[in-house]
Amino acid sequence: MDALLVQIDGIGFWTPGVPDWAAFKRALESGEILAIDATARPSPAALPPAERRRAPESVLIASEAAGQACAMAARDPATLAGIFTSTHGDLSITDAMCATLAADPRELSPTRFHNSVHNAPAGYWTVAAQCHKSATAISAAHGSFAAALIEAAVEVHAEGEPVLLVAYDIAARGPVAEVAPSALSFAVAFVLSLAREASTLLRLSLRSSARAANDDVPSSLARLASNPMAAQAVPLLAAIAARRRTTIELPAGDGTSLDVEVTP
Repeated sequence: MDALLVQIDGIGFWTPGVPDWAAFKRALESGEILAIDATARPSPAALPPAERRRAPESVLIASEAAGQACAMAARDPATLAGIFTSTHGDLSITDAMCATLAADPRELSPTRFHNSVHNAPAGYWTVAAQCHKSATAISAAHGSFAAALIEAAVEVHAEGEPVLLVAYDIAARGPVAEVAPSALSFAVAFVLSLAREASTLLRLSLRSSARAANDDVPSSLARLASNPMAAQAVPLLAAIAARRRTTIELPAGDGTSLDVEVTP
């Protein structure tokens, strides 16, 4: 395909112990092994207090990263179409539902069921932001981040308006962790646009490739690779944080990659 050019106007980031983009850059610059606080949970300002109390972890981390990206880009969340992506969805709720179905199916909670669907974070976000723009939920296994980045870039070009991209995975629990391993929670968000503005961080050029991806997570951030979405996204995030011109290969499935050229 022809290259798709987009600008990054804002970035949001959250993982336990590294609560925002500035903290991620400090951790990368220090070269020290990333410290993880397994007890940490975000409290996204975008969600009303009642929603923050009852929302599942996937919604909390996605909303936190999305809110940070919108704030950095100085964009009203209500004006942004959204692309939300997760490798496996809410693994914790999936495990709990499977356990309930095995023990006593009549006890299955309707609330847990509606929080288990892949577009739950997108739904919570758009309601809280009073956003009437489109919201898309995407999953493509270990090519989910690349698929969502392409989808967001295509929408930016098709509509000529900024788009919010949110990528996240939570820690897996129970037997599900044996087939869909994930050791911690992670979320990242971008506000992408066409036009270069004063707030623009840098430019990305996207092009598909027929070869397998081979970019690695920096050694100081190796613990993040235990999260499937982080394993896909962190090589690109490290290049963005370093503000260096380079090309990153993102896994796109079936031995293919998405080549992303980063230009400060």
